[in-house]
Amino acid sequence: MKRNFYCADLRESHIGQEISVCGWVHSRRDHGGVIFIDLRDRSGILQIVFQPENTSIFAIAERLRSEFVLSVKGKIRQRPEGTINPNMPTGQVELLIAELEILNTSPTLPFEISDYVETSEELRLKYRYLDMRRPNFQKNFIIRHKISQTIREFVNKEGFLEIETPFLGKSTPEGARDFLVPSRIHNGSFYALPQSPQIFKQILMIAGFDKYYQLARCFRDEDLRADRQPEFTQVDMEMSFIEENDIMDVTERMLAKVFKEVLNIEIKTPFSRLHYSEAMLKYGSDKPDTRFEMFIADFSAELKDCKFSVFANVIAKGNPVRGLCIPKGASLSRADIDKLTSFVGEYGAKGLAWMKITANGAESNIVKYFSETEIKTIISKLNAKEGDLVVFLADDVKIVAQGLGALRIKMGKQLELIDKNKFNLLWVVDFPMFEWNNDEHKWDALHHPFTSPKDGETLSKDNAAKAMAKAYDVVLNGVELGGGSIRIHNSEVQKKVFDILNISEEAAKEKFGFLLDALSFGAPPHGGIALGFDRICALLIGEESIREVIAFPKTQKATDPLSNAPATVSERQLKELGLRITLKQANK
Repeated sequence: MKRNFYCADLRESHIGQEISVCGWVHSRRDHGGVIFIDLRDRSGILQIVFQPENTSIFAIAERLRSEFVLSVKGKIRQRPEGTINPNMPTGQVELLIAELEILNTSPTLPFEISDYVETSEELRLKYRYLDMRRPNFQKNFIIRHKISQTIREFVNKEGFLEIETPFLGKSTPEGARDFLVPSRIHNGSFYALPQSPQIFKQILMIAGFDKYYQLARCFRDEDLRADRQPEFTQVDMEMSFIEENDIMDVTERMLAKVFKEVLNIEIKTPFSRLHYSEAMLKYGSDKPDTRFEMFIADFSAELKDCKFSVFANVIAKGNPVRGLCIPKGASLSRADIDKLTSFVGEYGAKGLAWMKITANGAESNIVKYFSETEIKTIISKLNAKEGDLVVFLADDVKIVAQGLGALRIKMGKQLELIDKNKFNLLWVVDFPMFEWNNDEHKWDALHHPFTSPKDGETLSKDNAAKAMAKAYDVVLNGVELGGGSIRIHNSEVQKKVFDILNISEEAAKEKFGFLLDALSFGAPPHGGIALGFDRICALLIGEESIREVIAFPKTQKATDPLSNAPATVSERQLKELGLRITLKQANK
């Protein structure tokens, strides 16, 4: 071994000991003929000292530069008075070097290995191996490791079995787009990388394994956003002979253990529960941030007879009018309000009505259309006070919810209403079973087609709009950590769901034949949950982007600047696969 200690493990108790450490030159200082090096490894930094009396070693030390790789040996000593650094774990001691070996050198870096130096993300990803040397960045992955080990320790004690599921499966084009893998042996046929282990974990329950878990790799070929990656990790769990409360209980206790072990924070269990309809009404989101109030209120009943035709006409068509009170928003200029109008326009809203609450009451160009009673109702229902701004959206229910929900979050951040030290965990429950697809004029599964309805016996196309699902999402501070459901284990109920989704018997057999066959052979009641592991890590560590907790992420264009993936392949490889590339005109 070239070392017997990590750099940051050394303390006053080691003074006088002869030790060996290895690492990278983090920084170099030459003070009055004495050379000081901050040596860095994954544990942290240790100050090492070269004195001119040791002429041969000192001569080599004079050649040391940033990111040279060293193996050193010497004695630990107390730092002289006045040089102690209380901000470093090793700030009381230093290593006086007796032996030095340069294991490797380094040219000038494309950017500094420092937590305080800003570097473009493209450059960071291209030289990811350098970016990952940053101390804080390495801490992210040490914590990620601790989170994964805590989860494994918990579920193992709960009697779960870790079972791997295939990466190469069959394409079932429901939801996101699959990544396809061409088969060389079966030319013209393709595997699909799993969007999730959904079908296989249900098969495991049918096989009698009772409790399954996996830190599963998942793949989705979809347009990326800041919080999305084409490949990601989820904590996947499935249990048999259970109901919703059983899955929710295990998940709560597991997350509470993670918070305690990683952040030393006690999380209160059981988590609060919020009905989907209430979440969409009060927060405009099925993943509400409950760290601040600023609730949305519905005025469809109160304003259906108002003289403001925009509102009255929308309500008459069966759509809602809802409002939001922005604290101290009356100080916003007309230009500021126009910006808010443009913001909600990104969610499909055609306009934003508003009233300023002043000492003289409500003021705006639409106040004249409302009776005194209607104004008092608006102010009372939103608990609006002098100096506040009340805004309204009147449109399709989805546009209203999304527009006001996004505006609520935007203003909550802008007005600094959100306590960043809070961790509010909750369940959103009682989801609709289906959602109407206006483009294709058909019902889609809100979760997936294997989700069990609350009442499978009476389920039909006639009551699809009112059908509720045995589904649940766990939310932390406005971010969906994951979701799951009780699965359909009865083939007759599954047929009803496929019928509502317009999936014919032939299509069902083609897409899900092996699962449907398995369900007919004594499938037990079962259900599970999948939690976004990367997102859990990012939230606990305090990173805004999941790319900061993924070792080798892709850019928003789904490329890897480090390896230059995706890339073309040779004609020989294509020929083996029976493929020929036809470029789109736009790419020529």
